[in-house]
Amino acid sequence: MATDATDVRGPVRTFAEDYGLLVVAGLFAVLGVAGIALYVFGDTAYAQRLLERYGLLALFFVFVLEGAMLLYFAPSEGLVPAAVAVLARTAGGYDFPAVAAILLVAVLGATAGQTALFLLAKRGGREWLLDRPWFRVDEAQMDRFGAMFDRFGLLAVPLSNTLLFTRGMLTVPAGVAGMETKRFVPLSALGTLSFEILLAAAAMGVLELL
Repeated sequence: MATDATDVRGPVRTFAEDYGLLVVAGLFAVLGVAGIALYVFGDTAYAQRLLERYGLLALFFVFVLEGAMLLYFAPSEGLVPAAVAVLARTAGGYDFPAVAAILLVAVLGATAGQTALFLLAKRGGREWLLDRPWFRVDEAQMDRFGAMFDRFGLLAVPLSNTLLFTRGMLTVPAGVAGMETKRFVPLSALGTLSFEILLAAAAMGVLELL
């Protein structure tokens, strides 16, 4: 009789494989939130040092989660605007190299997360993902976005990453369909870049009015 894979791995290894990335990214997210809270309510100098040390690193890990569709604790649309407001805003306007660094970290993190999910879908398949405890997309959503990928093909990947309510949703259909990884990665990054540029521009516009 075949032995269940979970029993072979053991509970600790099972938890690490299923939730390890979530725990690591969550810890860095806590550091980032703590820095923002201190900046607003407490020791500004210490907060600045904390954000300079961990801010972009925290953002990177949180975007890895966002790309892998594991971001349960924060709305992804607020990440880049918050980072621009805290890390790139200056008395005279904006530090544009800092804005560029935020965009770079966001794109690299989200693309890394999406690529990991894409490879899991490519290797494990649709049903395997639907059985994972950390995968929160239901079968009806999978069917809908699978149909979108079938209709639009490669174009669906950057297009979905540019739109507010479909980010990342074409990652699994692309992997299940056997799309080449060397094609998926740049298209995923392109869509994320366009989305985050729009968010950063909107954030700077709103902050200028305040």
